[in-house]
Amino acid sequence: MKIIGITGPTGAGKTTALNALVDLGAEVLDADRVYHQLLDSDAHLTALLADAFGDSILDETGKVDRKKLSVAVYPDRLEELNALTHPIIVDELFRRADLARQAGRPAVAIDAIALIESGIAQRCDVVVAVLAPLETRIRRIMARDNIDEGYARRRALAQKGEDFFRTHSDYVLENSETDTPETFAARARTLFESIL
Repeated sequence: MKIIGITGPTGAGKTTALNALVDLGAEVLDADRVYHQLLDSDAHLTALLADAFGDSILDETGKVDRKKLSVAVYPDRLEELNALTHPIIVDELFRRADLARQAGRPAVAIDAIALIESGIAQRCDVVVAVLAPLETRIRRIMARDNIDEGYARRRALAQKGEDFFRTHSDYVLENSETDTPETFAARARTLFESIL
């Protein structure tokens, strides 16, 4: 079974690429979704975060309130949060990858915005970056998230640049402004078939 790391900036087309992998029988693991599930269910993680950021991040039931945690973390303590959460998230992702292997899946795709920075990429068989031109990504973010251009542009520019993803990836899937979702999906499928 192959473990394929998927990374790239927002609005580039990672979801379309991941859907091509699903069509090939892969299990997709979304690191953000896993993190949110852990915040709801992992007592050890809750205790670590409360020790680091104070009990004020907890709701009335003793669970982590994501909005309160965000207020406690931003803008100065993100690295501290990541140092606490990344090892737990990575362990859970690879526990789930092992379950997929046992179930006979041909591949697991790990979708993580911080795939490279978190160390997940080092444990993947291959890393695929999905890239698209900045203006194309801004238009897609605006349409997808129903936000104005200024906010979409700030979000896009706050992320790592293309060179970072190109340098740290084994393959690059280019999603150009002339691509349709269908043409890009077909190109993604071709790449993933060759990897598998």
